[in-house]
Amino acid sequence: MEREMRRIKLVVAYEGTNYCGWQVQPNGVTIEEMLNNALTELLGENIQVIGASRTDAGVHSLGNVAVFDTETKIPPEKICFALNQRLPEDIVVQTSCEVPKDFHPRRCYSEKTYAYRILNRKIPVPTLRHDTYFYYRDLDVEKMQQAALYLLGRHDFKSFCSAKTTVEDTVREILSCTVERSLEHVVTIRITGTGFLYNMVRIIAGTLISVGIGEIEPSVIEKILKKKDRSAAGPTAPAQGLTMLEIKYGKST
Repeated sequence: MEREMRRIKLVVAYEGTNYCGWQVQPNGVTIEEMLNNALTELLGENIQVIGASRTDAGVHSLGNVAVFDTETKIPPEKICFALNQRLPEDIVVQTSCEVPKDFHPRRCYSEKTYAYRILNRKIPVPTLRHDTYFYYRDLDVEKMQQAALYLLGRHDFKSFCSAKTTVEDTVREILSCTVERSLEHVVTIRITGTGFLYNMVRIIAGTLISVGIGEIEPSVIEKILKKKDRSAAGPTAPAQGLTMLEIKYGKST
């Protein structure tokens, strides 16, 4: 009797420091490769996961999503526990569950939330070196927040994506964008949108840093958007400050 194929959804957290990003590639170890290998060993099937977000080298996650198809009889909610026994300490599957067979993590409507963390003090803190960007110049968080408001809504974000991007449609929608300073001297840029372009969040972070040090005024963000030119925006902030926090899907999943 032929076993039924099921689709399993994983919520994956990882520290990206030691990996060449999410997507399998020939020149280094990736998150996707580690998941594929561990699942193939666990289930005795050739497993190839499909990820929601192809994070870059050095970028972290608390809630990236991946799916795969399997004939296993292991209860879906138990797969995460067995899988974590086969993964390194810097990759941990938070949850596993069954989803409809037609669920695709990149094709369904979703809201993604990222955080970009900046250690803003005169001297670095060694325990924060992997998940914050150390920046010693004083940042005006109030001005950064004013600038962030210009990003809200649906815009053409061509100025805020890598010049190497191959997508034709660069219109995206930002639902929220906040900038806050904590007592630990960490400035956090938190941004939620329905989709992001290549390097978009890191370029937004770099541009808001330029606002924070007074290189550009908050209102200039509006002009940068209208120019639709990568050279009009600020630098691309380093990867280690970026963490994907969560992905929210519709009620059906």
